[in-house]
Amino acid sequence: MPHKFEVREELTLDATPEQVWEAIATGPGIDAWFMGHSEVGSGVGGRTRMSMPGWTAESTITAWEPGQHFAYKGDEAPDGTFMAFEYLIEGRDGGSTVLRFVHSGFLPDDDWESEYDALTNGDRMYLEKLAVYVKHFAGMTSTYNLFELGTPVDGERAWDAYRSVFGIGADVSVGDKTRITVPGLEPVDGVVEFYRHPWWVGVRTDGGFYTAMWGHQNTPVLEYSAFNSDVDGARIEQAWQAWLGTTFA
Repeated sequence: MPHKFEVREELTLDATPEQVWEAIATGPGIDAWFMGHSEVGSGVGGRTRMSMPGWTAESTITAWEPGQHFAYKGDEAPDGTFMAFEYLIEGRDGGSTVLRFVHSGFLPDDDWESEYDALTNGDRMYLEKLAVYVKHFAGMTSTYNLFELGTPVDGERAWDAYRSVFGIGADVSVGDKTRITVPGLEPVDGVVEFYRHPWWVGVRTDGGFYTAMWGHQNTPVLEYSAFNSDVDGARIEQAWQAWLGTTFA
């Protein structure tokens, strides 16, 4: 039988409720920090769609209060599994916003615990990406998004590789200066915005932000969201694909 699950998170964002709403309840806003490509309808009963190569998930909007409350529930699979997402937005003095997030539903009973662990880590990582986006790039549309997977490896091996390519020291702290050096691309300076050893690390540059994750089933995941108009997506993709293939061969 499907196994019920729930993930709850809360964080304070350096952005207004209106900026947060645009980031979580519009397609371009979601695309700037989340994986895949999203389309979002409007109003209760509206439809959403998230697409990745070879896979599409559709949902129905269950709560729609602009600047306050947004929720949607995925279509139920034949085995009874589904996922639902809820965002509660509360403005605070000084222009900040408290965001409460709930991810719930039913997972397949087989190996549900490892999938739940991956969801827990993944949810928090993407919320950290959201925080970086609304603080530094709010209202901007991403000009290029990279999502690449490597060959499954041990977590410490993935972590060491990420520290090396991002130029991060052995003791990682938020605010650390970095220098991203990957063959085929010019070195770029950055700063550590978030991390959780050995699961993920996020590095912001002037033109966007990178996230490296040790994901579900021990898979290395590399993401990049760019916001500069002169980005060479093909070159970036080729360079990181080569790095992943060589590093995790």
